Amino acid sequence: MPKQDRLKTKYPGVYYIDKGKEKVFYIIYYLNGKKVEEKVGKQFADDMTAAKAAGIRAERSKGKEPSNKDRREQRKAAKEAEAGKMTLSRLWDEYKENKPNSKSLGTDSTNFEKHLKPDFGEKEPHEIIRLDVDRLRVSLSKKLKPQTVKHVLGLLKRIVHFGEARQLCRNLNFKIEPVKVDNQKTEDLTPEQLKSLLAAIDNSTDIQAADMMRLALFTGMRRGEMFKLKWNDVDNQRGFISIRNPKGGVSQKIPLNEQARKVLESHPRKSEYVFVTHKGNAFVDIGRRVNPIKEAAGIPADFRALHGLRHSFASMLASSGKVDLYTIQKLLTHKSPVMTQRYAHLRDETLKNASTLAGQIIDAATNKNVIKIHKVEEKA
Repeated sequence: MPKQDRLKTKYPGVYYIDKGKEKVFYIIYYLNGKKVEEKVGKQFADDMTAAKAAGIRAERSKGKEPSNKDRREQRKAAKEAEAGKMTLSRLWDEYKENKPNSKSLGTDSTNFEKHLKPDFGEKEPHEIIRLDVDRLRVSLSKKLKPQTVKHVLGLLKRIVHFGEARQLCRNLNFKIEPVKVDNQKTEDLTPEQLKSLLAAIDNSTDIQAADMMRLALFTGMRRGEMFKLKWNDVDNQRGFISIRNPKGGVSQKIPLNEQARKVLESHPRKSEYVFVTHKGNAFVDIGRRVNPIKEAAGIPADFRALHGLRHSFASMLASSGKVDLYTIQKLLTHKSPVMTQRYAHLRDETLKNASTLAGQIIDAATNKNVIKIHKVEEKA
C-alpha cells in the first residue's frame, strides 16, 4: 500500500491523512525529550477536528493527559486485574471441580445459576454487602419456600468459605443470618388409612411401585436409598440391609425384618438393582407410579407416598412405647438425634397414657379395699 501524504493544518504539530470519506488526525509532540507521534481520532467517527487535536496535543505535551501508549498499558493492566479477580462465578467453577461427587451438586447448580449468579456472579466476596444479601433474601422469600431460601444462602456461604479456606478470596465482611425453617412436618396414617393403603397396594398391578411402598413401610428406608438398593446389599443370612452412601454420608446397616424379607423374596430380579424401570434401569423418580396407589386408597394429597410411609414407620414405633428414640434414630439412619426428636411427642404421649393407666389401676385397687373395710365394719 503506497504511503499516504500527511497534510498540514494551521495548528503546529497537527496533521491529517485524507482517507477519502473522512480525515484522520495525528499529532506530534515532545515529552521528556522524546518525540511522540500519535493518532488522535477520525473526522466523523470521533467528531475530531484540527482544533480539538491541537488541544489534545497541548495537554499531552505537558504530561497532563496519558499518551496512547500509556492508555494501552492502562487498559492492559485493567484487563489483567479483571482476569485475576476471583469472582463468585469463578469460585463456583472451582467449587464444582473439587466436589464432583457431591449429591447436592445438581440442586446447587440450579440455585447458583438462577439465584446467585445474576446479582453476585461478577462480584468478589468482599464486594458483596449485607444489604445485597438482605435484598436477595426478601426477593426469594416472595416466590420460594423458606427451605429453598435457606439452601440458596447456605450455598453462598459454602462457596465463599471454600474460596477463603484455599486462599482464593477474602471472606464476606458480615455474617449471613440463618433462615428459620419449620420442617418438622411428621406425616402419619390413621389405622383406617393404613388399612386402606395396604389394600390398594395389594390390588396394584405395578409390582415395582407396590413393593417399594411396602419396603418403605416395613423398614423406614428413604426413597433414594431404595432407588440405589442392589440385591447384593440384602444379606438374608445375617438379616441386614446395607445402605450404601446414605444421606448421612456413612454407609450403614438396618435390620431385615420378616415382612421386608418376604417382600424381597417375592420381588422379581431383573437387574443388579432391586427396583428397576421397564428398561431395567434404576429409578430416579417414581412419583407417577406410587401416587395412583395412594389416590386409590383415598389418602390425603399432601401425604408423600414414600417419605410419608417412612414417617409412619417411625411414628408407629414411637407410639408403641416399646422403642426408645435412640433406637428409632439408628433405624432411620439419622446422623443426629435432632431429626428423630420430631417423634418424641408420640412416645411422651404413650408414656403419659401408661402413667395414667397405672394411676387408674391403683385407684381401682384402693376403692376395692375401701369397700371391703366398710363391709367388715358393718358386720361388726
